[in-house]
Amino acid sequence: MEISQAFILGVVEGLTEFLPVSSTGHLILTAHLLGIPHNTFTKSFEISIQLGSILAVVFLYWRRFLTDLELWKRIGVAFLPTGILGFSFYKFIKGYLIGNDVVVVIALVLGGVFLLFADRVCERFCYLGDARELSYKRAFAIGLFQSLAMVPGVSRSASTIIGGMLMGLNRKASAEFSFLLAVPTMLIATGYDLFKSHGEFQSQDWQVLSVGFITAFVFALISVKALLAFLSKHSFLPFGIYRIVIGLAYAYFFLL
Repeated sequence: MEISQAFILGVVEGLTEFLPVSSTGHLILTAHLLGIPHNTFTKSFEISIQLGSILAVVFLYWRRFLTDLELWKRIGVAFLPTGILGFSFYKFIKGYLIGNDVVVVIALVLGGVFLLFADRVCERFCYLGDARELSYKRAFAIGLFQSLAMVPGVSRSASTIIGGMLMGLNRKASAEFSFLLAVPTMLIATGYDLFKSHGEFQSQDWQVLSVGFITAFVFALISVKALLAFLSKHSFLPFGIYRIVIGLAYAYFFLL
């Protein structure tokens, strides 16, 4: 992978990590378009640069992380399902799911349909304006939804946002909880993957990874602020439609 390609992938990761459109699916699609082979390093690269995006959330929400104990309790409960299942199925996910075009296409399209459904439900039943109002049972349920994102193309952001809305959070509160829940989830996922794979990296690989990491951080800052501003006036309808369209386009160009 060249430096310029790492920069492009970093831009894609930063812009899509917190949007409910699947950053992994977009990274795989972009790698296809750039002619980057999907090998062990590429898979680790796609996982690791997500940490750059996650640190953007830490930068934006550091006060809440330091002061809001009730929020941390709910984040911890919501993290449990993904933590347990992620460690249990790590080899299967990285070996058979990441990079699987058929899985990505199906997940993108079905995820778009479910996002449209959840958005309609939100208009009637989403009454909670802050994640601290969640019961621990509902926080755990959102964590179960997040665990679906171990399948590439589902989107961690989409699955937690859908889960949050179905558990009663309004659109903005659900999106913010999704941002915050990403921090322990992706810190541990990235750290574990680097621990397992760092011996296979060469010196130039770390340079490429650094470029992708920093680029993802900068563009994630833009993406998070833009999404919250958008949700203050609009619904998730455009994202649901976009997922379906991009999934069908992906299938047409790379599967047919």
